[in-house]
Amino acid sequence: MKIAIGNDHAGTEYKLAIVGLLKSLQIEVINYGTDGSDSVDYADFVHPVSKDVDSGTVDLGIIICGSGNGACMTANKHQKVRAALCWTKEIVALAREHNDANILGLPARYISLPQALEMVKVFLDTNFEGGRHERRIEKMPCK
Repeated sequence: MKIAIGNDHAGTEYKLAIVGLLKSLQIEVINYGTDGSDSVDYADFVHPVSKDVDSGTVDLGIIICGSGNGACMTANKHQKVRAALCWTKEIVALAREHNDANILGLPARYISLPQALEMVKVFLDTNFEGGRHERRIEKMPCK
């Protein structure tokens, strides 16, 4: 499995911990995020993740900013991206099962680091249910 990850300054600590978790699970990681705390623009780090997901270069993506909103809004501009802003493990599971989310959006300023790591595990371990949800997914993209 290959995952792209991107973050702004608010998500650096979370990104570093998540990258450690992913590597411990033998998952290849492409890091597009900043490694510093100086203010940066989330879009500069989210677009590369989204392009990789959109093109199929990676299996999944993870994006992190302060509220998660800007990052998810940016990611969802890409045609095949379904970025879900999540704040609980239950929301993560539903985003994967019902919406086939392929990018996990995390709000670093509103969840704890242990919570974020658990949410990543759920994101990785949960599959799309298909069925009645498939036709809904097919209606998402603008044509």
